[in-house]
Amino acid sequence: MMRQFISCGLALGLFALLPLSKAAADDLPVRKAGLWEMKVMRAGSPMPEMTMQHCTDETTDKEMSTAFSPMSKEICSKKDIRKTATGFVSDSVCGIAGVSITSHSEIVGDFNSAYTVKTTAHSESGPAAMKGDHVTTIEAKWLGACKPDQKPGDIMMPSGLKMNIHDMDKLKAFLPKPAAK
Repeated sequence: MMRQFISCGLALGLFALLPLSKAAADDLPVRKAGLWEMKVMRAGSPMPEMTMQHCTDETTDKEMSTAFSPMSKEICSKKDIRKTATGFVSDSVCGIAGVSITSHSEIVGDFNSAYTVKTTAHSESGPAAMKGDHVTTIEAKWLGACKPDQKPGDIMMPSGLKMNIHDMDKLKAFLPKPAAK
């Protein structure tokens, strides 16, 4: 059960870092090419703040939204995004490992220097730690050019683990498999 919870958290964390969906790709600007620092904070969570870096370029940002779109369609029954006066708002209903999660995200800032994504997610089911409301904030800021040993799509985790978003099959392995009926 704990492994499933950790897998869900990791998968949802990865989705939070990516463009919101294929439908959103037409509305959301492409991030400025280079190295982005992404600080993930979960209010009231025992999990510590996590800071990672993501090397990207225009092609990779666009590819991420189209690559994850099929996965998003598989797990999300609703995924809407709209432009507002200060940025964007996204509302979604997704299910992963038998847990239905309704979320509302507000995105402010620009995609050239810094932006913030504040997501409130709610679940009625799943492990006790996932039930109720959870607020996650992602603060992203552009650091400059990617480092010489990095290529577009590289994500550097706090542990030193480096993975590339182009390795989709490896990322799909983090998603819990639906329970057999």
